[in-house]
Formats: sequence, structure tokens, C-alpha cells
Amino acid sequence: MESVLSPAASVETRPRKKRIQAWKWAPYLFISPFLIIFCVFGIFPLVFSATLSFAQWDPAAGFSAIKWIHFDNYKFVLTDTWFWKSLGNTVYIAIASGLPQHLVAIPFAAFLSTVLRGRNTVLGAYFMPFITSSVAIALIFSSLFSKDFGAINAILMWLHGLPGIGMIFPDHKIDWLLDTSLVKPTVSFVVFWRYVGWNTVLYLAAMQTIPEDLYEAATLDGARTFRKFWHITLPMIRPMMFFAVSLTLINNLQLFEEPFILLGDNGGIGQAGMTTAMYMYRTAFYFSDFGTACAISWVMFIVIAVLSYGNHKLFALAGGKEE
Repeated sequence: MESVLSPAASVETRPRKKRIQAWKWAPYLFISPFLIIFCVFGIFPLVFSATLSFAQWDPAAGFSAIKWIHFDNYKFVLTDTWFWKSLGNTVYIAIASGLPQHLVAIPFAAFLSTVLRGRNTVLGAYFMPFITSSVAIALIFSSLFSKDFGAINAILMWLHGLPGIGMIFPDHKIDWLLDTSLVKPTVSFVVFWRYVGWNTVLYLAAMQTIPEDLYEAATLDGARTFRKFWHITLPMIRPMMFFAVSLTLINNLQLFEEPFILLGDNGGIGQAGMTTAMYMYRTAFYFSDFGTACAISWVMFIVIAVLSYGNHKLFALAGGKEE
């Protein structure tokens, strides 16, 4: 059976098909800048870091100085007392600052959800520390916690001079940033102060999506405020709680800026406030041991991944379903 198209017409359709096939690559051409940047600054550092964790390398000597030592970096990290000390400091600060964030943010968000006038102003004031530079925050608190000229000690000394209640306050100036027993609580307070507003915004946004019909029905059944909060608000915001707790877990185990500015690059006296991220930084840029630093980063990746999975299972069990 002969074709209905003439030979001339079939020849004319060939360039058109080529143009159509060329246009199929147009979307990839437009997104290519992002793909190139992502590969250079995203994928390549991850792959290079994972590769370098199995090697010993002095960057000043160039890439030719890379020496493969297999799992020696990981063996060193897992037997290094300073790594475990920094990990202990990190976990302490993560728990001491992270747990109060949610214990305060949830009821405070529940209170703000019932307030209409001035709610945005109060919420904006609490959210301000989150968007403020962490360096500026750390510098401000380093001045507030100063032993001789800090406002915290000035207030405590003034309260000590009050009759009746003065005996419960210290009669001397406290060295908040040099006393090894107070370093971690001080850093934890700064981290708590910075992120409690962020979590409040998250929980308030989740609470505003709860249908009012549920509260009205509970009111008709005679439920009081606490029972409505416990049986309606908390179960309905559980997905947001999982999201917020996961973010807190990930961010606090990578804590760097606040202790670095408050305590210096060595984590204060006796490295009492040195986190794992600070130890990794010192290993790489002070001791030029980039292989061990990369191994530390991947060990922390595994720790965060395991804890995140545990957090997921915990919320799944709390929600009454096994996943």
C-alpha cells in the first residue's frame, strides 16, 4: 500500500521532527544551572568527604598526598576520648536546650491560639531571636554573662541585697563562662532562648488548623480546658510535633555557633563546652587532619540517622500504629 504522503512532504517533516526532538531537551537546559551548582557544591562535597574519610591527607601538599588507610580513621574516632567527651557535651546541650523548648512552646502556643489582640506582636517578639544572627546573639550573651560587668551578675547581686529573699541568691559574682560546672547549662540556655520562638510558631500554625467543631463538641460534653488540650490539641498536632522534634534533634547535634562564640574555639576551660562539630572543626583546620574530620562527620551522620529513626518509631508508637 502506497503512502498518502508524497516524497517531498515526507522530506519536509524530517526537520520538523528534529526540531521537536531538540525542544525536548529545553527544560533540562533551563534547569542546568541549578543542576551544575548542586553537583559542584552539594553532591561532590558529600562524595569527596565520604572518600576522604578512608584516607590521610594534608591539603597543603595537594591531591597527590592522599594516602589510603582504609578504616583507620574510624577506628581512631571510636577510640578517641576527646571525641566521646565532645559527644557527651553535645548530647547534654541537645537535651538540656531541646526538651524545654517543646515543653514551653506547646503550652505557650496553646495560650496564644486563644488570644486575638496583640498575638502577632508577641509572636514576632519571640520569633525575632531565630532570625537574628547567631554571632550577634552569642556576643550579646557573652556580655550579659560576664563575671565582672555582666547584667546577670548585677541583677543577682541586687536581689541578694533585698531583705527577706536575699539569702536565696548568691553573695558573689558567678563566672558563668569559665566555671566548668556552669558552661553547658549556660550554652543550653542561650540555645533554648533562640529556638523556643521558632517552635512556638510551628505549634501555633498546627493548632490553627484544628477544626473548631471538635472543641465545641467537647465543650458540650462537659470537657474542661485541660481535657480538650490533652485529648484534642496534642493528638491533632502530633505530626507537627514529630517535625519540630526532628529539627531540634538534627540542629542541636550539629551545634557550633553559640558555643564557639561564647567559649572560644577550644570549648572553654577543660573543653567543657566543646561540641562534636567544634571538635571536627579543630581536627580539620587546627591539626590539618581532614581524613579524621571527615570520619567524625560521617559517624555523627550515623548517630543522627539512628536517633531520627528512633524518634520516628517513638511517635509512631505514640500514635497507636506500628510502622
